[in-house]
Amino acid sequence: MTPADVDFIVVGTTTPDLIFPNTGTLLQQRLDIHGCPAFSLETACSGFIYALSIADKYVRVRRIEVRARGRRRVPVAFRGLDRSRDGRALGDGAGAVILTPADEPGIIGTHLHSDGKYQDLLYFPYGVSNGIRHAAQQLDCDGLKMQGNEVFKVAVRTLSRTRGRDAREERDRAQRNRLACPHQANLRIIQSAADKLGLPMEKVVVTVQDHGNTSAASIPLALDTAVRDGRIHRDQLLLLETFGGGFTWGSALIRY
Repeated sequence: MTPADVDFIVVGTTTPDLIFPNTGTLLQQRLDIHGCPAFSLETACSGFIYALSIADKYVRVRRIEVRARGRRRVPVAFRGLDRSRDGRALGDGAGAVILTPADEPGIIGTHLHSDGKYQDLLYFPYGVSNGIRHAAQQLDCDGLKMQGNEVFKVAVRTLSRTRGRDAREERDRAQRNRLACPHQANLRIIQSAADKLGLPMEKVVVTVQDHGNTSAASIPLALDTAVRDGRIHRDQLLLLETFGGGFTWGSALIRY
């Protein structure tokens, strides 16, 4: 492909480089692409699935070629994390997929959800309207806030419901050929959600031990790993699912 082949850019990111211009246009400039629509969205760790769903709709309705990119970018020196509870930290990464129109379904369907009542369980407390912090050094004690145990409970409950619905849509098709590629939040959430769905762990792509939680980038990074090692192959049924602060969550069922 060349830059001229790209007709649309949508970026999911948890850490935009600037308030504006949006990260989609910054990526557009770096890729030397000009004139096509480009934007970014902020749904935390759910950014890739949200971006994928939006791109899918544009392809279906407008029959245009779409570039969808899930992105997580945090400087190594970033210290805006609340480590007082469990010593957690986030990883840094980026990944991309290209969508094109096809006669046979690749993306069979997507499901997006959110519920703001959970906002106090996982959030970053600063923004433009309440005193944004410009220097990462100032965020030693005032960065990411998370009630880990409660987040775990809600994540497992919502993801198992979402994944179960997607699985039922294809229950009679290629049961043995199904592979789950979840957001790599942590191993306990991945294992618990897979158990509730009845998926053995050998049918689940796990890369959190290598990359950590890379937020919106974790699914495309995991997809890349599984394609390279041969676990993902043609005509395979893929179940992608994610959960992010806000809360936002979603899934996509794909025939690779």
